[in-house]
Amino acid sequence: EQNYRSTSAILRAANNVIQLNPKLFPKTLWSDLGEGEPVKVAECDNEEHEAERAVGRLNAIHAGLVSSGQNADWHNFAILYRANHQARPFEQALRKANIPYKVSGGQSFFDRAEIKDLCAWLRLLLNNDDDPAFLRAVTTPKRGIGHQTLAALGEFAGKWKVSLFEALFAESLGTVLNQRALDGLHEFGRYINEFEDKARQTFGSEGAKEMLLAWLKDIGYEQHLHDNEENEKVAAARWSNVMDFIDWVAKRCGGDIDPDGAMTTETERRSVIEVAQTIALITSLAERDSDQNAVVLSTLHASKGLEWPHVVLAGVNEGVLPFSREEGEIPPGQIEEERRLMYVGITRARLSLSVSVLKRRKKGREYVQAVPSRFVAEMKLHEGAVREDPREKLRRLREEMAAKASARSALPDQAA
Repeated sequence: EQNYRSTSAILRAANNVIQLNPKLFPKTLWSDLGEGEPVKVAECDNEEHEAERAVGRLNAIHAGLVSSGQNADWHNFAILYRANHQARPFEQALRKANIPYKVSGGQSFFDRAEIKDLCAWLRLLLNNDDDPAFLRAVTTPKRGIGHQTLAALGEFAGKWKVSLFEALFAESLGTVLNQRALDGLHEFGRYINEFEDKARQTFGSEGAKEMLLAWLKDIGYEQHLHDNEENEKVAAARWSNVMDFIDWVAKRCGGDIDPDGAMTTETERRSVIEVAQTIALITSLAERDSDQNAVVLSTLHASKGLEWPHVVLAGVNEGVLPFSREEGEIPPGQIEEERRLMYVGITRARLSLSVSVLKRRKKGREYVQAVPSRFVAEMKLHEGAVREDPREKLRRLREEMAAKASARSALPDQAA
């Protein structure tokens, strides 16, 4: 029954939850690692607010601003959730904060083909010499520029040691391509130049959204998704991902209306090209697989058998955890399985655990009222906790500060 992973506060919450499941061999896990930091419950307005609070907590621990900030490299953090779709706002918040992450047990939102397509266009605006971005943009959606044309363009560019985009405007390109192929490439090149000009001159979220939607209509991207996907529901889901991406890019342009309804200042407005620069940077960073010092985003199922010093257990609401497709009572057998998942999530944490609940959650593209999961109350966080006397806590903190100061003074000047 001894657990060598988690602190007493975390194990007590786990025991309180799982004891409600009938079991053949009752047992109560215990730890000699001490009481540890209390399990925290974070109330959040919606998924975006939840992601912001989680990233804020990660940053605070990583910077050593809280007592549990030991072993605080990024790979010591995990954000766990019931379903894959819950990862999206966390990915967006982590990218905004330039925190490296990797997705386990599901596909990253930014690894989806439709999002990679749009990112390639934006990367090409910033760097016309980005040949991989050029090849993806010029062929998605299809525009009558075939493989033979691109092969000839590539051979020409290699011969003259220029990028594919630069090569398409070369006067001598007509010697290796027929007029129809040449016209198609020139039309694409002109469109990229015009798109870049608009992106530099468009500021603020409303203007950005209008411009980006016009761009998708110009290139026929929605029709492209339906033409290349046999299942209409899958095509619609991919288009919904595109709309979420456009909303995210537009929101990052800022400068219109903040979440509280107040107008933001002119200085906070950014152009589409400035936001595209950020997207290009975080996309290139994400492609560097060698960096394993990254926050883990994982489903609860994929987290079994793993552990991290610091865990955020996200979206702990009725209908999500425990999961339910419809309103109404959940069968006892299903509740027991969901409770075991909650137990798994709690016991992945070694030093600190934050459980977040939503007041509103997204259902489709609409927000609905959210109810905290019954599992939050079952943790009984206010029962049995070992509370430290405030005077004892103050004395301990003073001793820790004095010890750190003494250690610094003992170092040579250069090392200090």
